[in-house]
Amino acid sequence: MRRYDGRVAVDDVSLSVAPGQVTCLLGPSGCGKSTTLRCIAGVEMQDAGEIWVDGQLVCDTVFRVPPERRHIGLMFQDFALFPHLSVQDNIRFGLSGDKGETARRVDELLERVGLMGFGPAFPHELSGGEQQRVALARALAPRPSIMLMDEPFSGLDNRLRDGIRDETLEILREQDTAVLLVTHEPEEAMRMADEIALMRKGRIVQRGAPYNIYNAPADREAMAFFSDINVIRGVSKGALTQTPFGQFLTPGYEDGQEMEIVIRPQHIKLDFDRAGQGPAPTIENGTAVSGVAERARFMGNESLVEFRMEHDGSLIRATVPGVFLPRAGTRMWLMIRRDKCFVFPVKG
Repeated sequence: MRRYDGRVAVDDVSLSVAPGQVTCLLGPSGCGKSTTLRCIAGVEMQDAGEIWVDGQLVCDTVFRVPPERRHIGLMFQDFALFPHLSVQDNIRFGLSGDKGETARRVDELLERVGLMGFGPAFPHELSGGEQQRVALARALAPRPSIMLMDEPFSGLDNRLRDGIRDETLEILREQDTAVLLVTHEPEEAMRMADEIALMRKGRIVQRGAPYNIYNAPADREAMAFFSDINVIRGVSKGALTQTPFGQFLTPGYEDGQEMEIVIRPQHIKLDFDRAGQGPAPTIENGTAVSGVAERARFMGNESLVEFRMEHDGSLIRATVPGVFLPRAGTRMWLMIRRDKCFVFPVKG
């Protein structure tokens, strides 16, 4: 736990990261991700709880190992390179011992990150991607057992980011380093992580493999963090919730409980209007409901279409692979894939 002026910033966070594993702390700005990293690194001291590294206690509310003795590497989004030191001196900064041995370690890392020959250069002479590689080499130089990364790729150009990110993870896994990465971008977490810990208001609300987090969200907010969603409301009665799209099973909820049927835009099924008639109801897709296209945009790999529903005036978004741009005012029929829906109770 960590408090600031009585306000709880991190509350009951429990994490374990194995060697060679990448765990992403994912969540919106201000949810406690970076504070968690700072406590683990020793930059800040938690108000309650314990931190262990390789089976050794490094910090509780009384005992505290200083940051430089925790065998933890740190990478930040601004790279934090020393501008007055050369590339090789930046990498050498955290090393001690025989000069020949440290020189060999620096050369080894420069070769591994693809910067052989850049040792005498200074940070301002490098591109953003090259600076990131220097920061990685410097963090790896003392052979840390844990690498803490606070949005280290956010400052890179989008075209560089994927390649640099994949190279960095390859190196970290080769070194068998346990990685704890902070990000607010779901796509980055899905791409990088072996495990995602989703944070909200200082707490971990869900933890698991990317596939499981995406396909079995803990609640509506967790689902909405990974993608756009559509929400249809109803009231549970007799373990069923009636909606214009048909009935949905809601076992375990009392009669009168407000429910939310939540579905992603890519799982909305569309059909054309046939003189005011839509497709017949099916077990798989339920009852078709009419809507009028308001806006359609081509997004590259897919098209996003917004429909104003005729029964209540609500807005539903649907995505369609490729180019599909119906004119504004076009009437269509929308159906909901039953196997892609999630049902959550409305929080009071």
